[in-house]
Amino acid sequence: MRPTKIETQKGHEIVSRHIQSQLESGELAPGQKLPSLEKLAEAYGVGRSTIREAISALKAMGWLDVRHGGGTYAAKTLPQAASSPLFDLSQGAEAVMEILEVRMILERGTSELAAAKRGEADLARLRAILARMERALDDDDAGEGEQADLEFHQAIAAASGNPMLIRLMDSISQRLSETIGRTRELWFYQEQAEASRLLEEHRGIYEAIAARDPGLASERVRLHLSKVEHVLKVALGQKR
Repeated sequence: MRPTKIETQKGHEIVSRHIQSQLESGELAPGQKLPSLEKLAEAYGVGRSTIREAISALKAMGWLDVRHGGGTYAAKTLPQAASSPLFDLSQGAEAVMEILEVRMILERGTSELAAAKRGEADLARLRAILARMERALDDDDAGEGEQADLEFHQAIAAASGNPMLIRLMDSISQRLSETIGRTRELWFYQEQAEASRLLEEHRGIYEAIAARDPGLASERVRLHLSKVEHVLKVALGQKR
């Protein structure tokens, strides 16, 4: 009998479970390279975006190693329960929620000022960062995506033209980087949205700033960070 194609919205979960079972059984050996996105999509009868989602989830859980420009490999050491992103994040959940509260207050204000005071050089910098985020998405380069994400928010602060706000953003940059990295992993792990939707949210913030609309810029930052907060709360609820 010919296998049925996977066409449901939860196709990425079926794919990730199947790949994980191959890793657990040893059918995929530690360090073994997986087929390309195109070949996996053809084999499972799904789109490339579904494969990307499945790989992102498995990477977040430590089952796969995605190398920039080098493909996707089975992890050399199978993950333990304590190495999952939900476990790691739950250990510092209070601190992560605190930094999200700070971001909500700080970044809504910086986006309003950026929309009112930005120059063409500021817009060019933001466009360049968005282009990097898009390339990172195409290349499945999580590290570059996280770095570009951080720089995008810092660039908004720079566009505000307020030295104090810029220094405040710089002062929390390390904590901000850690928070962005963890919540991005959870975002893809839970599949609240595809990675492309996360990119589109950043584009929306840029467009509001480019349009010189402080209210819209602030609202889009609020919506973006509210979704990040939701991802975190869902993860902690699952952990409990």
